[in-house]
Amino acid sequence: QVQLVESGGDLVQAGGSLRLSCAASGSIDNINDMDWYRQAPGKERELVAGITSGGRTTYVESVRGRFTISRDNAKNTVYLQMNSLKPEDTAIYRCKAKVEEIVNVEGARVRKDHWGKGTLVTVSS
Repeated sequence: QVQLVESGGDLVQAGGSLRLSCAASGSIDNINDMDWYRQAPGKERELVAGITSGGRTTYVESVRGRFTISRDNAKNTVYLQMNSLKPEDTAIYRCKAKVEEIVNVEGARVRKDHWGKGTLVTVSS
C-alpha cells in the first residue's frame, strides 16, 4: 500500500505565502513524476506544477513566478512554495505521484499513479 498525505493548507491573506508538503509512504521502490493539482469550487481540476525525478519543473502560466515546486527524494516528499497568493488561488490542492511500488515478496513491481486526499488553501482578499 502506498499513501500520499498533504499538509500545509491554511487561511491566508492575499499577498501571503504558504508551503505545502506531500509525503509518500509504503512499499515504494521509486517515485517518478510528482505533481500538484488544485480544484476550486465550481471549476475543473487543473495541474498547477510538476517535477520529474531529475528535477525538471513545469508550471501553469497563472502561477509561474509565484509558486515553486521542489522535492526531497530521500524523504519521498514534494513541496509547493506559494508566494504572492491571490484569492483566485483558493482551492483544494492535491498531490499525485507516479510510484513504482513493490507488490509481493518476490519483488514484483508495478507503476501506478497515487493521489493524496488534499489540503485546503483559502486566500482572503
